[in-house]
Amino acid sequence: MVFLLFNTVTVNAQEKQLKLDDLKKKALQYSRSIKNDSLLIKKAEFVKQEAFDNYFPEVSANAFAVQAFDYLVPEIPTYLPDGIENIYSVGATATQAVYAGGKVRLGNKLAELQLEARKIGHETTIDSVMLNTELKFWQLIQLQEQQKVLQAGKTYVNELLKQQQDLLDAGLISESQMLQVNVEKSNILVNELELANFRKIALLDLALYVGIPFDTTMVATSSINKEAFSSAILDNNLTIDLAGNNLYQLSQKQVSAAELQVKNEKSNLLPQVAVGVNAVKVGTFNNAFDMDIQPIAFGTVTIPISAFWGKEKKKIRQKEVDLQIAENNLHDVEDQLTKYITKNWYDLQTANKQIQYAKDKLTFANKNLEAQRDNYNSGLNNLTDLLNARQTQEEAEASLISAIANFKQKEATYLYSTNQIEIPVLD
Repeated sequence: MVFLLFNTVTVNAQEKQLKLDDLKKKALQYSRSIKNDSLLIKKAEFVKQEAFDNYFPEVSANAFAVQAFDYLVPEIPTYLPDGIENIYSVGATATQAVYAGGKVRLGNKLAELQLEARKIGHETTIDSVMLNTELKFWQLIQLQEQQKVLQAGKTYVNELLKQQQDLLDAGLISESQMLQVNVEKSNILVNELELANFRKIALLDLALYVGIPFDTTMVATSSINKEAFSSAILDNNLTIDLAGNNLYQLSQKQVSAAELQVKNEKSNLLPQVAVGVNAVKVGTFNNAFDMDIQPIAFGTVTIPISAFWGKEKKKIRQKEVDLQIAENNLHDVEDQLTKYITKNWYDLQTANKQIQYAKDKLTFANKNLEAQRDNYNSGLNNLTDLLNARQTQEEAEASLISAIANFKQKEATYLYSTNQIEIPVLD
């Protein structure tokens, strides 16, 4: 007994415990989806800076030079004694858009809107990663608890097998009854192997998702007490706040972007006004002549007359259709989200009822197994009834575990749909 106790403590000490809060933190730091969304936010910030730069003048410089094999301009006595065989020109231009039909302002609004949408999408991705981490965690918990139930069943059958062997040695039962218990044990061993493999796959899936090394000694741990399980979340009433829902807000941003796109296309029908300054210097490398820097100021007005019946008008119609599609999608998202949240709430209520049913079923199965064992020991029933009672008790135990894990998964899904899923704070 001392050896077994020491061995059990040693095994437990070697187990690497996985806690949900720690796994969520790992997922926040590791998730490639979250990292990509962070990069998209950075990209949107660059786009916003690029759009803001359109408020400033555009400045350009140019240079031009020619060297001829013969005179470009032959000698002219008195006026051009050396002739011209080369020429250069250096200039700079600064242009400022005074009015571009609102394109600069609209471009900045679109860039700001894109940045806001990226930030909302980033929050949605974080919520999604937290949800998937919880779902995978509770799936692992469920498999581990089922393993414990199966181990308890194997212990029970081993004790029964020992009892049967003693009865067989005493000549009180037939060998067929002994074989019947052996068949039951073989069935448990097959289920045990299958369940162990399922657990390894679930553990690998979780490890890959949160970015930790895979180790079969890792064990998910939870403070959930199946005897005193609490479903306090159902004490509150169902609330549907679409205005605060990230998915709904993203659809709203799409409508706003479509509206700005329509205005942007309409700006192509408006006049464009710009002013600028140009400075140029022209001369030759052999100083045949040299012009001083000549600065000039200029202004331009462009009126797109053909745009009122040309392709610009057709593009406006296309963007208006896109706006109608975005508005219809927003109404569809509103309906689907309302249905999704409501369904998750009802699923949560159903999962809670399943827990209550599983508890009642387990209470009956435990009492039935105890009664069947007493009756069997007293010779009032046969071995088949006892084995059936044991299987029923094992199934009831597994049903309760599955019901609790299912409730926690439904709870996480409901909290995700209402933007209430818990996100741990990183150290």
